[in-house]
Amino acid sequence: MSENNKGILLESGTNELEIVEFGVGHNKFGINVIKVKEIINPVPITVVPHSHPSVEGIITLRGEVLPVVNMATVLGFPPSQDPKQDKFIVCEFNKTKIVYHVHTVSQIHRISWNQIEKPSEMYSGLETQIIGVIKMHDDMVLLLDYEKIVVDINPESGISVDQLKKLGPRTRSNKSIVIAEDSPLLRKLLEQTLEESGYNQLTLFENGQDALQYLEEIVKTGKKISDAVQMVITDIEMPKMDGHHLTRRIKENNELKELPVIIFSSLITDDLRHKGEVVGATAQVSKPEIVELVQYIDKYVL
Repeated sequence: MSENNKGILLESGTNELEIVEFGVGHNKFGINVIKVKEIINPVPITVVPHSHPSVEGIITLRGEVLPVVNMATVLGFPPSQDPKQDKFIVCEFNKTKIVYHVHTVSQIHRISWNQIEKPSEMYSGLETQIIGVIKMHDDMVLLLDYEKIVVDINPESGISVDQLKKLGPRTRSNKSIVIAEDSPLLRKLLEQTLEESGYNQLTLFENGQDALQYLEEIVKTGKKISDAVQMVITDIEMPKMDGHHLTRRIKENNELKELPVIIFSSLITDDLRHKGEVVGATAQVSKPEIVELVQYIDKYVL
């Protein structure tokens, strides 16, 4: 995907996104265009001994060595019937580049986060890779937790409590923080690491809409928001309402706008930082930089 194509990317905070639809086996999946650098035909792969079963090996692309993850293996599907027709989706997030090997790439859809439904409890839980379901005509397009796929392959790339040792001993804080994060795995990790760093008054939501509703309810009771909540931390990609839209709604609301909002997302890159600035984010931190996140909380919490 060329950089000019990113021009179709929407102004900040409209609660919309564009997804690239791809196929593995008979299933359709989507990935946020923002994560996609380009889509290429398969190139020869160098196999790396003793690597994770889902990692096919490495390729060289314009001088960079990138790992190739076979999505059929990740999802437990049979291999491609016609490997010559397969595609490589080159992605960048969490400050990492990775190649997803898929069977087909069909089109780009522009949708609202509202259209993305949370998967039913029956097949969701901490272990699931599905974070959203989009009903499109007669089809279902599944949104996967691409960060979790990477962390499952390389646990070192995730959030870890150990990193907080750099900060030295911490005292308990009575500050109340609202967190919006749709990944069950990341909610749990954030809760553990922030408690470890002294912040244990946490209220967690799985999307921006629920978090905003909670804040608005507090205001309706006549309470001053800063007496009840001292900070909001939000992911960007979430069903119902994304983090940019949530930030914008907080900053446009006279009763809420004094709340500091930190965006904590795998999508914080130099290219995309301006989107958070436009909607009024107090700070933006790329996952998995938990130490940086805690330093910003210390600095900006009311």
